[in-house]
Amino acid sequence: MLKQKESSCSTPAETSSVLSLSSEDVSVTPKGFRCCVKETNPAHGRGRRFHLCQMLVLPFIPILALIVQTAFILNNIMIHRQEVLDVESQVTTATELGKVVTNLQLERSEVAFYVYTNGTVLSSNLSQRFEATDRALENMNSWPTVVLPQAGGDYQQLNKSLFQDRLDDFRKRISQEESSVSEVLLWYTAVNAVLLEHLTNQIKETDNSGVWRFLLAFKSLLRSIESMGIASVYGVNYFGRGFLHGSSYISYVRHDAIAKDLLNGSLTYVPYLKNVYKKLTNAMKNYGTIKHKCDIIIRNERRKPNITEAIDYFDSIASYTDELRNLQKELRHVIRDYVNEDLRIAANNEALGIAILVVVLAVSPVIIWLVRNAVATIQLYAANLATKAKELKREKKKSDSLLFQMLPPSVATQLKQTRQVPAEFYASVTVYFSDIVGFTEIAAVSTPLEVVTFLNKIYKLFDARIECYDVYKVETIGDSYMVASGLPVKNGHKHVSEIASMALDLLAGSTQFKIPHRKSEKLQIRSGAHTGPVVAGIVGSKMPRYCLFGDTVNTASRMESTGEALKIHISSEMKKALDAIGGYKTEHRGLVEVKGKGLLDTYWLTQKEGGLNRIVEMEAPTYMQDEDGEPVFMRRIREEYVL
Repeated sequence: MLKQKESSCSTPAETSSVLSLSSEDVSVTPKGFRCCVKETNPAHGRGRRFHLCQMLVLPFIPILALIVQTAFILNNIMIHRQEVLDVESQVTTATELGKVVTNLQLERSEVAFYVYTNGTVLSSNLSQRFEATDRALENMNSWPTVVLPQAGGDYQQLNKSLFQDRLDDFRKRISQEESSVSEVLLWYTAVNAVLLEHLTNQIKETDNSGVWRFLLAFKSLLRSIESMGIASVYGVNYFGRGFLHGSSYISYVRHDAIAKDLLNGSLTYVPYLKNVYKKLTNAMKNYGTIKHKCDIIIRNERRKPNITEAIDYFDSIASYTDELRNLQKELRHVIRDYVNEDLRIAANNEALGIAILVVVLAVSPVIIWLVRNAVATIQLYAANLATKAKELKREKKKSDSLLFQMLPPSVATQLKQTRQVPAEFYASVTVYFSDIVGFTEIAAVSTPLEVVTFLNKIYKLFDARIECYDVYKVETIGDSYMVASGLPVKNGHKHVSEIASMALDLLAGSTQFKIPHRKSEKLQIRSGAHTGPVVAGIVGSKMPRYCLFGDTVNTASRMESTGEALKIHISSEMKKALDAIGGYKTEHRGLVEVKGKGLLDTYWLTQKEGGLNRIVEMEAPTYMQDEDGEPVFMRRIREEYVL
């Protein structure tokens, strides 16, 4: 008998049948990830430290983000507060500068009126007007860069002291009657233009603040009064001399239009001022007179000079500009209140931001401590859970191993998932039966324990050998051994060759087997196989079994029962299937009377062509046997029986 093994069936660890696959094989962690999983497992020492750090970092991230956000907001609040302080400083400077411009405008009107009347009539004392302007200059904390034209077309940059000297020098010339109206206008207009330009630049730097509208209205109102003052000089000239020549008339019209446009712009920037201005004009008794005289000047009809009318016009314009300056004063109060409110809000926000930052810094350690205690509790629970999971995994492995020995893995898995497995039709499978010749006589002269030991050893041999083939062991009943191929996983036409090779292998192995309690006797088995359709399914809910039904099963059983010892009896259907595949030798037996089937033409399967029969000596799993190779449960039964 040939005893050489084939390479594809060397050891159970190297290869295994599809039918012996367990759920443990599917749930195994890939090799490359085992180390990483172990290191991050909170149940292990290294994983505990990693998990603790991770859980401490997670709450610290939002805390840190809150601290950074609060600090950022606080920084913005402080920047905004500083901007408001800068705006306050700029408003102060603009207010002081506006007072200087206002006094220069009044001084220009007084000086111009003095020159037009040739010093015969004064609206007020010039020395008092000069003192008021000097006081406004002294009250200025900062002085802008003033560049004024000089004789010869040059320009001179003047500081506060030099400007005061130039102003005093100009006043002396006026008192000596050396100045003309054009020179008066040129001097004061140039000075006011420089100061107003500086005021505009100051306001442009505050475009990020909400006060910019009020500052622009303040600047526009100041420029409106400036243009109105220039226009009034030409108006006094008209009434004092009876006619405006071309350039003077154009200058009056231009400055009068600019004054009105700038006034409307101021009222648009701060709508609140519209009502104030309306009340102001309604309260003025000579407001209608001013408009009437402006219309007369616009017509520029030649008339007799009238100093009295010039004085009335000058006084009415002065009264109107005084009211506009009151409006300007009201606007300064609005700007001051707005800036103070901004400062108050900024201070409150700064205090609130500091309070939030202090609270966050104080609460953070408490949160970290609470998280650390919670993590410690979770890790302790995880360690206990990991221990229980390992125990459950071992038990599951045992139960799956036992379950997959009773049922096909695919069927068992479906049964666990859906709790029902519908019967399935297989068009072509091969069914194998074998039994032990003379088993009844052997059992009659043997004890029950000896019979069980004998059957266990022979079935262990058979079970080990069929692992090398794509077959499924259906059941064993007494000495009957039933195997099928082509189900529950279909394998095409391979089922015929798989059963044929397996049958030859089992026959070869059985010839080397000796009955344990009757060493002198050799085992003889009788085998039979048939190919055909079957229906397979789960039968029963208690101790469910995977059973085969159909005439193919009965025919295979009849092939075994009508066969002979140490021979493999096959049907003509199986013989045709083997011939189609090729590689197997058969002998024609002839017609055989089969119970329930009548005469059937059958054959003997003798050997496999061009190859050696496989002989495998495989042992059962270690947890099923003791050191002598005997099942553990058999040893326990024997001990109980002896006692």
